Amino acid sequence: MSAKLLMGKPIADKINEQIKKDLAELKEKHGIVPSLASVLVGDDPASKSYSGRQKKNAGAIGIEYELHEISGGTSEGKLLDFIMELNQDRSVNGIIVQMPLPKGIDEHKVQSTIVMEKDVEGITPTNMGLIVYDRPRLCPCTALSAVKIIESVGADIYGKNLTIVGRSAIVGKPVALLMLQRKYSSTVTICHTGTAKVGTLPEHVGNADILVVAAGSPELVKGEWIKEGSIVIDVGFNVVNGKTVGDVEFEVAKEKAGYISPVPGGVGPLTVAILLQNTVEATKWQLENP
Repeated sequence: MSAKLLMGKPIADKINEQIKKDLAELKEKHGIVPSLASVLVGDDPASKSYSGRQKKNAGAIGIEYELHEISGGTSEGKLLDFIMELNQDRSVNGIIVQMPLPKGIDEHKVQSTIVMEKDVEGITPTNMGLIVYDRPRLCPCTALSAVKIIESVGADIYGKNLTIVGRSAIVGKPVALLMLQRKYSSTVTICHTGTAKVGTLPEHVGNADILVVAAGSPELVKGEWIKEGSIVIDVGFNVVNGKTVGDVEFEVAKEKAGYISPVPGGVGPLTVAILLQNTVEATKWQLENP
């Protein structure tokens, strides 16, 4: 029997409904309409497309959105100065810097310059550290999207074996930290290039009750490796011969897994909803610490 598909849109719709309620409360109690500032350096097509979706969704839900387009030839110093201006602008509640940045600009330095209360991507050292201390406030959007999809299954996931393929700072590592929270208490294994090199990736995948794959490598995880009845979350997004595929060999994997998120349609639709939810949470945080 084929796995049940885990679609992101129904979860995003529920999040958006809650955002609307929160926005109404913020306006009624504080007279505030949250605002999100997006910084696009250069003309990367994927970044432009993503920022376009952000603007559309923000407008539809009632969050102010302003896109700041900066020349790709700008210096790192000028970009950092602009981020500091946004930090100090009290009319701005959330800041997102679109990636990738042009060569010669340190992405980590730029991201770390954003004040933690406006860090709607949850990528500053402070917000990452709060996850480590089991006190998450603003979490990386894609990582939290994966966790939300896992939760949506409704099955008992407490204490289950969780294998993550990919150790990036914005997906793999934060997913591991979030799923280590006591309410989940997952037994976490993180696989990476070293795992693949020594040849034990199939073994770790086969041991996973819950599998999250975010490696950026098309169909890296073979369907035959998947544990029967497992939950598979595919975060990958790759275009091969004009076709969009994930990091999991979907057609084979769906015959073994109990639940699986497709690409496209799974994690993707959730990321913007989480970004807007983070903008609301950032606004609340700023009200607590004016």
